[in-house]
Amino acid sequence: MNCVQFTLIVPVVLGVACVGAVPARAQASSPAPPPAEAAVPQQPPPVIPAPALPPQPPATNRFSPDEVIEAGHHFFGGVSRGLATIVEKAVSKWGQPNGYILGEEAGGAFVGGLRYGDGTLYTKNAGDLRVYWQGPTLGLDAGADGARTMMLVYNLPRTDAIFERFGGIEGSAYFVGGFGMTALAANDIVVVPIRSGVGLRLGANLGYLKFTARPTWNPF
Repeated sequence: MNCVQFTLIVPVVLGVACVGAVPARAQASSPAPPPAEAAVPQQPPPVIPAPALPPQPPATNRFSPDEVIEAGHHFFGGVSRGLATIVEKAVSKWGQPNGYILGEEAGGAFVGGLRYGDGTLYTKNAGDLRVYWQGPTLGLDAGADGARTMMLVYNLPRTDAIFERFGGIEGSAYFVGGFGMTALAANDIVVVPIRSGVGLRLGANLGYLKFTARPTWNPF
C-alpha cells in the first residue's frame, strides 16, 4: 500500500511544481514596451504680415499755388497772367511755401540806395504777424519805386524766425507781365519777393533785406 501511494503522490507534486514554475518564468521576463507612436511634424507658426504704415498726413500748413495766386490777385488787384506765371516759377523751384507776406515798399537809387517796406506775414497754423523790412540795394536801378510786394516764405519754423537778415540776389532776376521775382535766404529759410508797381528793378541788384518787428530807418 505504501508504495502505491508514493507513486501517485509524486506525479501530483511534480505537476504542482511545474504549474508553479510557469508564472515565475513569466514574472522574470520584462514586458515588451508598447510600440512607439510616429512623430507628428510640427507646423511652423503662421506668418502675420506687418501692418501697413498709415498714410502720411498732408502738409496742411503749406499754401497751394492756387491759394497763393488767389491771394495775389486780391492783393495786386485784378487777375494777372504774369502773377500766375511768377508763382508757378517759384513753386517749381522751391515748392509750396508755408507763409507769405503782403505789403508795400519804397526805395530806389541810380547806383546804390535803400529799400523800406512793411506788411503782414500770413501762415496757416501760426497766425499772422506784422513785419517791417529794410535793406540796401547795389547795382543799376531804374529809379525810385513804390511797389506792392508779395513775398513767398519757405521752411519757416516759427513766425519770429523771419526776423533775420536775408542775403542773395536783390532785384528782378526773373520778370514777366509787370512782375519781378528775386530770392533771398538765411538759416535754411528762403524768401522770394514778387514785386509789381512803379519802377521795377532792372538787372541783378545785389543786397539784402533785414526783417524787424518795429519800423526803423537803419538798414544795417
